[in-house]
Amino acid sequence: MSYKNNAISSDDPKAVEKLTEKLNKCEKEQEFMKKVNSYYKKNGTVKGCEGISDELAAKLDKRVQEAYSWEQQPFPPYRLTNNNAEIRRLKKRIENLEASKDTEFVGWQFEGGEAVINKDKNRLQLLFDEKPSEEQRTTLKANGFRWAPSDKAWQRQLNANAFYAANRIDFIKPENGEKPTDLQPKAPKKTEPER
Repeated sequence: MSYKNNAISSDDPKAVEKLTEKLNKCEKEQEFMKKVNSYYKKNGTVKGCEGISDELAAKLDKRVQEAYSWEQQPFPPYRLTNNNAEIRRLKKRIENLEASKDTEFVGWQFEGGEAVINKDKNRLQLLFDEKPSEEQRTTLKANGFRWAPSDKAWQRQLNANAFYAANRIDFIKPENGEKPTDLQPKAPKKTEPER
């Protein structure tokens, strides 16, 4: 069984654009549901409501008549509440993505190589002068870095967690003795965790 995955990944270059499109769709749906419920409350039917065909009006009226006794409107309250929560979540996620995209990460030199920021691929890449030992490769893998033959680099997704992982790996510490996280500009603090 297969299904279409509509999730919008934060590392997608068009994530903000896609989320904004999804937000607009939810806001239009919210206005539509409120307008239909309001019309139904005044008139006792959806028939004649602007923007609704007679066929859809009949379907919505039938749904209200056959629904449970507490659902006395075409769109039950939980639909409006859930859609409103989705609108708030999308707005917060767009705000967080826009704040984090302004963060400029920086790479560093380490003994035997360098750490490079690849914005095009959204990756923190580790370039070694020589092939890392078996023990080093195991450590890299344990910290989320994977070998990318196409780039000839060990890499992982470019985000704050990549730098925290780099802090745990002694053989890629910057030559100046600082931690990789200390070299990075500070991102704006999130007001609440992302869900």
